[in-house]
Amino acid sequence: MTSSGSSIDPDRYLPPALPPVRTGLWHVAVPVTVIWLVAFVVLLFFIPQLQANDAMVWLWTCLAGFVLGVMGLSVYGWQRRAARRGSRSANQMALDEAI
Repeated sequence: MTSSGSSIDPDRYLPPALPPVRTGLWHVAVPVTVIWLVAFVVLLFFIPQLQANDAMVWLWTCLAGFVLGVMGLSVYGWQRRAARRGSRSANQMALDEAI
């Protein structure tokens, strides 16, 4: 027994496997990316007010959210294509999701 009262040997402990992902990445990432784009376009109409209140960071945050969303979706699509081709280095979990 260890000092905490547990009989698990910390040197031999293997954590349990993670459960499979049930939520589709595609169904979450696409709408959120579109929301970032819509927020950016809406804020374009309020540039004078944003400048007057020193809040231009919101405009650039929306643009960054959209660009990062597009980059993430691109990597996801790239991994999915590689997994379909049978590439050994591809993430096979991308094939588990039905788009």
